[in-house]
Amino acid sequence: MSVLLSLNPVEILKLAKLILQKHQEEGENSPLHTLKEHSWSIEGSKINQCLQKHVEAEELKAKMEAAYKERDLLLKPLTEIVKESRDKLIEINRNNLNPLKEWGFTVDESSKSKNII
Repeated sequence: MSVLLSLNPVEILKLAKLILQKHQEEGENSPLHTLKEHSWSIEGSKINQCLQKHVEAEELKAKMEAAYKERDLLLKPLTEIVKESRDKLIEINRNNLNPLKEWGFTVDESSKSKNII
C-alpha cells in the first residue's frame, strides 16, 4: 500500500488546502505541529498566493501561445519571400555567391550546409 502525491501543481495546492484545514481543525492536537523542516503556520499562508501565481502563469502561457500563433502567421510569408529572394539572387549570381553577403545572407564556402531553408 502507498500514498500517492500528484505532480500537478493545482492538485498539490488542493491537497495543501485540505491538509491545512484538517491541521487547523485539530488545533494543538494536530500531529503536524511536530514537522521538522516546515510549519503549516508559515507555509499554509502561501497557498492562495501560489494559486494566484499559477493562474497568472496559465494566463501568460495562453497569451504566449496566441502570440506564437500570430507570429507564425506573419512569419510564413516573410520566410517565403526571403527564400524567393535568395533563389533570385543565386540565379543572378550563380558563378559567385559572395554578392549575396551584401544582402545579409551567409554564404557557406563548404559544399553542403545543414539547417538551411
